[in-house]
Amino acid sequence: MEDAIEREETGPERTCIVTRRKAPRDALLRFVLAPGGAVVVDLKGSLPGRGVWVTPTREAVAEAVRKKLFARGLRAEAKAAPDLPQVVEDLLVRRAREALSLANKAGQLVAGFGKVEEALQRGRVLAVIHALDAAPDGVRKLSGSVLNAGSAGAGSRKVLSPLPSDDLSLALGRAHVIHAALLDGSAAAACLERLEFLEAYRRGSSADDQVGD
Repeated sequence: MEDAIEREETGPERTCIVTRRKAPRDALLRFVLAPGGAVVVDLKGSLPGRGVWVTPTREAVAEAVRKKLFARGLRAEAKAAPDLPQVVEDLLVRRAREALSLANKAGQLVAGFGKVEEALQRGRVLAVIHALDAAPDGVRKLSGSVLNAGSAGAGSRKVLSPLPSDDLSLALGRAHVIHAALLDGSAAAACLERLEFLEAYRRGSSADDQVGD
């Protein structure tokens, strides 16, 4: 049987060139060759040309670079920069900021300790966001509010720390954002998906967690 990495796959699933496991296209990162032969990530999955797919963790991207797997999968001389894992993370951060901005403009995000606490009491929160550099005391207090909201029948709420305060502030167009909350809505749901993708990329996890057989 022809190796899946050596041929262009069709259908809803793709094979990671590192783990050799299949997963839905949206659960992987696609890479293509730029005109000069450099390997670039295609976050939208829409760039032309042959593509290869990698489990979305820093470790997997770094391994693909180290083992020169891009050249094999792309069937070409591929220049994968040593800092490609960081380049991918930077692009995921930018995509996360854009998603936060869109959720904010759609009225599906609130910022500030008091507003997050109020939203939790009303049961409107999809996820609570803490800045990476948030003070432990504030995180602990809001975590208690999340637990109280859940015990009151408001359902479970996800808690994320995907970005530092500077990035949150930049995304929302206001100063010193430490705590925020995504409210129910399509823009907020799309934002949550991107924030979780970024966290998973940084955190890494086992291949079984990331992709299926």
